[in-house]
Amino acid sequence: MVQSMMIILFSAILVNNFVLSKFLGICAFLGVSKSIKPAMSMSAAVIVVMLASTAITWPIQYYILVPLDIGFLQTLVFILVIASLVQMIEMVMRKLAPPLHKALGIYLPLITTNCAVLGLTLLNITAEYTFLESIVHALGAGVGFALALFLFSGVRTRLEKADVPDALKGLPITLIAASLVAVSFGGFAGLIENLFQR
Repeated sequence: MVQSMMIILFSAILVNNFVLSKFLGICAFLGVSKSIKPAMSMSAAVIVVMLASTAITWPIQYYILVPLDIGFLQTLVFILVIASLVQMIEMVMRKLAPPLHKALGIYLPLITTNCAVLGLTLLNITAEYTFLESIVHALGAGVGFALALFLFSGVRTRLEKADVPDALKGLPITLIAASLVAVSFGGFAGLIENLFQR
């Protein structure tokens, strides 16, 4: 049980990273990674929303949609749940933690349109994870998103100071750097299973 949870967690962080392997949340990945501080603020918010949306959508799927045989409404219901959840978190944060709300700024509402959150909830159902496995997968996906954003914001900070040919300045060198970071994460394939099979 613990072994399978560790495999799910570390696979979501390293091997099946949502940004670098599944290419979900690329718009946030490219848009927020210009510096480390906004990248970490966005990452913290994404982790919270991923965990909360998984905790809400999994029971909705298995206790409402499946028994009523209305699974075809899954995507619509999940989008509404995620959008409502982000709005509620924003209102609570504005009331209880104004400095944190101000620090997150525009990044919190942007999570509503982050396809990584919706992709996570759908992948949890597709993989037929239990509730606990879904929560662990959500934590791994959020930490993996944060890790990718943190590493890439460091790369982009270095790229701004690098002598890049004019033809590659801006988005082209950013995409090349992103692909190199993604390829480097591919090196973790096979490591997770071998590590936890002992």
